[in-house]
Amino acid sequence: MTTPEHRPGRSGGRAGRRLPRLRTALAAAVSFAIAGTAAPAMATQPDGTTGQPPVPSLSWSDCQGGFECADARVPLDYRDPQGRTITLAVIRKKAPDQAKKKGTLFLQPGGPGNSGVDFVRGNYAGLPAAMRDSFDVFGYDVRGVGRSSQVECWDDQTYTQAITAAKGVPGPDAYEPAVRQAAAFAQACQDKAGELLPYVGTEYVARDIDLLRQALGEDQLTYYGRSFGSYIGTVYAALFPDRVRALVLDGAYDPELHTNRPYASDRSQYLALDGAMSRFLDWCAADQATCGFGDGDPRGAFQKLKADLDASPVPTANGGQANGYTLVYRLLFNINAGKVIWPSLGEALRKAQQRDNTSFLLRPPSAASYDFLNPNVVVECVDRDYPRDAHLLKWKVTSFAKAAPLLGPALAYGPPLYDHQHATTCTQWPAERVSRYDGSFRAEGSAPILVLGTTGDPDTPYQDAVALSRQLDNGRLLTFQAEGHTAFGRSVCATEAVTGYLVDLKVPARGTTCADETQPPSVTPKVAPPGTTLGALRHGVSDRLERLGDMR
Repeated sequence: MTTPEHRPGRSGGRAGRRLPRLRTALAAAVSFAIAGTAAPAMATQPDGTTGQPPVPSLSWSDCQGGFECADARVPLDYRDPQGRTITLAVIRKKAPDQAKKKGTLFLQPGGPGNSGVDFVRGNYAGLPAAMRDSFDVFGYDVRGVGRSSQVECWDDQTYTQAITAAKGVPGPDAYEPAVRQAAAFAQACQDKAGELLPYVGTEYVARDIDLLRQALGEDQLTYYGRSFGSYIGTVYAALFPDRVRALVLDGAYDPELHTNRPYASDRSQYLALDGAMSRFLDWCAADQATCGFGDGDPRGAFQKLKADLDASPVPTANGGQANGYTLVYRLLFNINAGKVIWPSLGEALRKAQQRDNTSFLLRPPSAASYDFLNPNVVVECVDRDYPRDAHLLKWKVTSFAKAAPLLGPALAYGPPLYDHQHATTCTQWPAERVSRYDGSFRAEGSAPILVLGTTGDPDTPYQDAVALSRQLDNGRLLTFQAEGHTAFGRSVCATEAVTGYLVDLKVPARGTTCADETQPPSVTPKVAPPGTTLGALRHGVSDRLERLGDMR
């Protein structure tokens, strides 16, 4: 597994920490050919013209652990398919018996901002044997992420300063400073990464996938995408419905809401996150012996704890400080693990009350977090169409903070960070959005597409999965009745359904529901229960590096 402190493609010393900037071929791109594959059909480009981008030629080399790595050059701008290129880092592990394999399985993590290379490397061993036997398992870092020209707006020091100054309980005058800070972030993006910004949107990411599919010799795409990876898969299906063999979209987005009605999408995510936190606190009140936090009033104790930490931050082991915002930041990601982590959250909150800096909820974001957060903001500002109306922005942001009182105010008025609190930055975005896709999302004529939704998902609300399954021409919804984010790897039932679909194209029956979530144990476990992942418990913190469960 990738450790929480790992930064993709970086060495331990400062000299090796910065990834290459945009790598482009300034001369005219040469024609690439790949042996053993038929010439692909002419592709329609974003401006409506036709022309075939060169298919990347992949020169594989060993990169330890049985994995092979390569670089793939794809067009920087698909309006100019023969022009400048950007280099993508790719990885695969081949099926043990190549004569029996069914093709290549693309794995795409969440984000935007997580490394697909690390996702494959960290999760391959935990995939069901039927998947490993049936497919070469493939992943890559999308443009602007990880080893594929990592985009950076704020450096580590600037992000650290902004997060250290943020509050868990913002004051009444927090809105205007938040807008100014977001403007500074947007300008820093333009200043430091302006050459790349217009081209990191999801339409171009989906077009990259289709070139990689061809480079691997695949007639159709077999794909598992979780969280934001589900949106990438949705856009791929919309652009190339006839090239879909099997797509799993886990923790799915409502693409129309996400892309064209972002305020509505933001509101549902604020409410989903606060809803999950509220259900945890209700459990804490009902089972004080296991939770151990709150002295009979966990909700009131949590609100007081945020304010107390803001007033008197806790010194951390590395010389930093942890305040109420640190607490909110950690809960934002760690609550995604579902009920199995609830006892651990209670213990960590109790330690925070005692000003014990070993609580993983008092650990400030690591540098690895910033590698995730920078492109998370950038990609969503390219993909999403926020109205440029200052009055509307203020009304929406303040209303979201009020509607989600547990975690919402800190996020709404905090620095540019994650998903549903990007409005202050995206309404001031300075760059073009030529790589944005705005629909339709029907994917008319595609093969069946499997959509997974978790009823208590704090990150991608369940109703998004329902909406996507209805928008797709041939969508099929599988419901996981549980807390936490996504289903595959957290549910034996869902994992078996996904495996059967990807390997043998067995589509689950309509109305299929899984209800096998691991319940809160009577004490905090030391090892992961079968069929689950406890990365946040084993490592003490989640820095948003995606991991699937061990379902072997």
